Amino acid sequence: MKVVAQIKQPIITEMELFEKKFSNSMTSKVALLNRITHYIVNRKGKQMRPMFVFLVSKMVSDGLVNDRTYRGASVIELIHTATLVHDDVVDDSNRRRGFFSINALWKNKIAVLVGDYLLSKGLLLSIDNGDFDLLKIISVAVREMSEGELLQIEKARKLDITEDVYYEIIRQKTATLIAACCAMGAKSVNASDEEVENLRLFGEYIGMAFQIKDDLFDYGDTQIGKPTGIDIKEQKMTLPLIYALNHCTKQEKKWVINSIKNHNKDKKRVKEVIAFVKKTGGLEYAITQMKSYQEKALKLLEIYPQSTYKDSLELMVNYVIDRKK
Repeated sequence: MKVVAQIKQPIITEMELFEKKFSNSMTSKVALLNRITHYIVNRKGKQMRPMFVFLVSKMVSDGLVNDRTYRGASVIELIHTATLVHDDVVDDSNRRRGFFSINALWKNKIAVLVGDYLLSKGLLLSIDNGDFDLLKIISVAVREMSEGELLQIEKARKLDITEDVYYEIIRQKTATLIAACCAMGAKSVNASDEEVENLRLFGEYIGMAFQIKDDLFDYGDTQIGKPTGIDIKEQKMTLPLIYALNHCTKQEKKWVINSIKNHNKDKKRVKEVIAFVKKTGGLEYAITQMKSYQEKALKLLEIYPQSTYKDSLELMVNYVIDRKK
């Protein structure tokens, strides 16, 4: 059995019902919108975020979920989908998960409006049902994701990212949404504030490990859907690169920064930068940091009794850093 199918096993019924509810939550009176949302639903990814919501809620409540859990999962997925649609416009990207992106098929104007529509549907789903506690969790995540993206853009111009700033960027950009999923799962079944915070932190640590793993793919030799060296070409400062820049001579640092600023379209130069980062120990350092977040996440689960839901969450933590793409 594939790992993702194994993780999904204890919540298979919930995920099937969720997919129906999620699809219904997107409907509109506008035929064009329905055509686009139908396209989105049929090209869904692994749906890791709703899986976190259901696994956490079932782990803390002895296997129970309720309507709030389903709404929480739908809100997360609606808002996550909205951010992906907007991201493709921002990045001028024509592909998403191997398919054409919304902006490639229907142009930027429509893509931005569809993203706005999904965002508002998510907010209204919470408001109409009085889930203000869940709405607060997701609203904080959306604010942080926007701040993280803008912080990264601001820092990319100067290429002066410290390791601390890098962690703050990935915490906001990536980890905050997974943290929101876990907090949402616990909150939906009325867990205590302390437990909600504990699981929010659990999600944050997984998100940090997930993003560092993504950064490592930039230096890999396997095809994972994004070409090697793409972060360097896009002038993104990732952990292996930051480490290398902090552990080299002034001369080497000058050469790397010049390469990224002025020669980032030169394939040979990009390959040289990748080789330099590997030689300086950037990859080993990033792997160590990633594993440290993995261990912190697993430690937070120790207080919970053994269950199939806890097993799946542990499997998910390990999958995040062992995945091949």
